[in-house]
Amino acid sequence: MPATELLIRNARVVRPGDPASDDPALADIAVSNGRIVAIGPGLPVDDQTRIVDAGGLLAFPGVVDAHQHWGIYRELADDTASESRACAQGGVTTSLTYMRTGRYYLNRGGPYREFVPEVLERMAGRSHVDYGLHLAPMTAEHIDEIPYLVEEFGVTSFKIFMFYGGHGLHGRSSDQSSFLMIPPDERYDLAHFEFVMRGIERARAQSGQPLSLSLHCETAEIMAAYTALVERDHTQTGLRAYSASRPAHSEGLAITMASYLAHETGLADINLLHLSSAKAVAAALTMAQAFPHVNFRREVTIGHLLADVDTAHGIGGKVNPPLRERADVEALWQHLVAGEIDWVVSDHACCRDEAKFGADRDDVFLAKSGFGGAEYLLPGLIGEGRKRGLSLHRIAELTATNPARRYGLTRKGTLAEGYDADIVLVDPTAHWTVHAADSESAQEYTPFEGFDMTAKVTDVFLRGTQIVHHGKVQNTPQGHYLHRTTP
Repeated sequence: MPATELLIRNARVVRPGDPASDDPALADIAVSNGRIVAIGPGLPVDDQTRIVDAGGLLAFPGVVDAHQHWGIYRELADDTASESRACAQGGVTTSLTYMRTGRYYLNRGGPYREFVPEVLERMAGRSHVDYGLHLAPMTAEHIDEIPYLVEEFGVTSFKIFMFYGGHGLHGRSSDQSSFLMIPPDERYDLAHFEFVMRGIERARAQSGQPLSLSLHCETAEIMAAYTALVERDHTQTGLRAYSASRPAHSEGLAITMASYLAHETGLADINLLHLSSAKAVAAALTMAQAFPHVNFRREVTIGHLLADVDTAHGIGGKVNPPLRERADVEALWQHLVAGEIDWVVSDHACCRDEAKFGADRDDVFLAKSGFGGAEYLLPGLIGEGRKRGLSLHRIAELTATNPARRYGLTRKGTLAEGYDADIVLVDPTAHWTVHAADSESAQEYTPFEGFDMTAKVTDVFLRGTQIVHHGKVQNTPQGHYLHRTTP
């Protein structure tokens, strides 16, 4: 065994897939050259070893937050710096962020072979956590670029926003061409989605890489019609009105269409993102039965698990798909505990106050969609999950192992020899209250304001380097870009 550079003593190690780790004995974690080299009691050290006493805290694998949006509402370099600090604060050591051409992000169109280098240049040296990219093929040119993106940038996951073809990011809109910055003779519609799937499947066959496609499943036509109904009705306001304007069956319908297209095109690996409702999960499970040859994964966000249209703190909780009724929240938890959800994410999208709210701060349809939350992902899931019978090892799978495996992060996602020493110490007895002012995010508000938490991240290690010490994020960015193409 190589010389131990770091030894974390007296940790209760949570091992994904190991029910015994729900009541773990004290153990040590030895780290050398950024990787775990041994786990066990009483590991030896020498004079050069740095020793950190965990004091009996839980040790989780670093969170792989597979759904974030850095740079959507702010300059990407600034967002990378501040929002990666929020990630570290919450125990997220790997962030996968969705990028696309068009309005927001870099506010430009064109080929990804020009776009991605600019993205990586702006992010370089500024992230406190490791990071990777998902990309959305918005044009026919982007579909042709998929093999190049896999080979050159190690991008192995792609995305479709199903509602963009006839609905805006924040509400009703028919301004597709200028918003998406696509050629005037192209459409972002079901036919394009089919061709994206065929392009990914061709690239998978050509490269041998395990490529997957993620889908934001909402149906533009349903949402446009229901938005008009809600605006005429005037009896619903705030987050409940926004939820009614993007009804749950819109998710179910989009999931059904996407699943059939996956079947038609032979694309095996499909990720159904941020399922927000009982109807959405029911549709996803039905499609898994209908098309057993499609390897579906189902995702929910911590926002949809913690908050509903009544408990979220104001219309800062506007997000796509919307926060739902309490019955939907409880349904999501039931599916999570039953093992029917594959991972939990934050969908972190920092939107500062001046960008979030319109001239009338109480008009939900003038507000922008999305909010931060990576800092609450792990503590929120531990606290609420344990109340509902969710095991510790299952929480580790949901936040680390499962997304790491799906997205080709072969050295992330678990605490075991040979893996990156991404380690999070958690106090499962801590009690604290969420206040936006305490967050490292640049966002001045949170829909979780005033929520009680019953677990807290205290210390975080990224590849063996301590990036959070006693709850304080250290000032030197240590994050690397993750090239996910396997040799």
